[in-house]
Amino acid sequence: MDSRLKIIAGFKGGESYVKDLYVSLPFRVVSVGQRKSDKKLYQMVMSSSPGILDGDHYHLEVALEKGAALQLQSQSYQRLFNMKDKALQELNVSMEDETSFAYVPHPIVPHEDSNFKSKANIHIGNNSQIIISEIITCGRKHYGEVFKLKRFQNVMEIYHNNKLVVKDNVLIQPDMIPISSIGNLEQYTHQGTLIFYSTKENVDKNGLIEEIVEAAAQHHEEMEVGVSAMDDNGFVVRALGHGGELMYNFFLHIQEILWSLE
Repeated sequence: MDSRLKIIAGFKGGESYVKDLYVSLPFRVVSVGQRKSDKKLYQMVMSSSPGILDGDHYHLEVALEKGAALQLQSQSYQRLFNMKDKALQELNVSMEDETSFAYVPHPIVPHEDSNFKSKANIHIGNNSQIIISEIITCGRKHYGEVFKLKRFQNVMEIYHNNKLVVKDNVLIQPDMIPISSIGNLEQYTHQGTLIFYSTKENVDKNGLIEEIVEAAAQHHEEMEVGVSAMDDNGFVVRALGHGGELMYNFFLHIQEILWSLE
């Protein structure tokens, strides 16, 4: 199925709002966070499909006009079903100046023989910030599916002033890359990546990293967490663990810290 989602976040009278929205099956977008008083926009992406199927091609387009702040949320875990061929997802994000965008979705569950590639292309404006993450699980562990997928790849690129400033490439292909080997996931079954990048001048990057490291220390028995600082105002959080829910809630906590930055 060729499916499309397009959302434009506008900004007027000091408040972010949905300026334009288009979806095709199986997508649906609903407003959440109505009780928040921060004048930012909160939208949840829902799907009538049980998961991503063989041959699916998702096109996601997100645009933020100057001043807008948009936080996208997901409805539930994203399942990748058994595939003879493959499925694709493309996410294109366009951010004008003075914007904030956050997308911390639920974990991905690749079923046996699934083959999925996701590509995110993000253009960020001046005095803006982005928070974006992914969590990949081993599959349906309780059914004995531990990394029985064919292939999973997520490529993320962030551009500022048409210059590539961040590129992240996560590739899991068990028949070519031993998952449990040293330097890969070793004994862990879940991997998470959260990227924060800001073009604001007053961001205390080191202070934020310290706060995240302190929060991670509370879960040191369940997760291994590392933070890599970029040369400018950004960092990457990597997490390894045995459960998706703990890692997802940890990423939500990081999002909450970063989302409130002015």
